[in-house]
Amino acid sequence: MVKKKIDPNNLPKHIAIIMDGNRRWARQRNLPDGKGHEAGSENLQKIVEYCRDIGIKNLTVYALSTENWRKRAPGEVRGLFNLLIKIVREKAEQYRKSGIKFFVIGNFQAFPFKVKEAIKKIIKMVVVEEKIQFNVALNYGSRDEIVTAIRRIVADKVPVNKIDEALVSDYLYTKNQPDPDLVIRPGGEFRLSNFLLWQMSYAELYFTDILWPDFGPKEMEKVIIWYQDRERRMGK
Repeated sequence: MVKKKIDPNNLPKHIAIIMDGNRRWARQRNLPDGKGHEAGSENLQKIVEYCRDIGIKNLTVYALSTENWRKRAPGEVRGLFNLLIKIVREKAEQYRKSGIKFFVIGNFQAFPFKVKEAIKKIIKMVVVEEKIQFNVALNYGSRDEIVTAIRRIVADKVPVNKIDEALVSDYLYTKNQPDPDLVIRPGGEFRLSNFLLWQMSYAELYFTDILWPDFGPKEMEKVIIWYQDRERRMGK
C-alpha cells in the first residue's frame, strides 16, 4: 500500500488546536503536573515549526481558558506563567528570524505585570518575513469574546442595518484571519470547551485519544491527510 502524502495545494488555511492531556501525561509517568506542561510546550514548538514549514498560514492553540487560570491550583498557574515568560525570552528572536508571527487572543491584561510585559514584547516584534501567524489563546473564552464584541459594536453605535456576520467577525480577536478549516482536540475528550465557537462554524473536527505532549508532527501529518480526504460541503 502506497502511503499518502500531503497535497500542498489543499492545505487548511487555519488550524486550531485544543491542547489537552498535559497533566494526565505527567501523572501516567509519576511526574509533577508542571513536567507535563513543559513537555506540552516542547511539543508545541515542534508543531508550530512543522506547520510553518509545510505552508500553514494560521495556527491557533488553546493554552489557558478563562476558567483554567481562575480555578486551577495557584502553583500550577504560576508554573504556566513562568513557562510562558520562558518561551518569550528563548523563542522571540528565533520567531523573528524564522517567520513566526506571535499573537495572543484573549484578555491577557488580567495577568501579572511580568507576564503582560513579556506578551507585549513578543506581540510588537516585527518578523523578517512572515510565514505563519501563531495565535495563543490565553484567558480566552469564546462566549466572553462574543459578548465583548457585542459591547464594542454597541459602544461604536453601529446602525442595526449594518450588522452582519462579516462585521461581527471584524470585532473578534481573530479579525483579518480566515476561520479555522480544521480543529483538532487531542487528549480523548469530545468537547469544544468554549473555543472559537463563532469561527469554527464550518470546520472539520478531529478528536484523538493521544495526549498533547505525544501529538507530534507525524500525528499532525496524519490529520492533515485525513482533512484532505474529507468532502467539505460548507453547508451545501
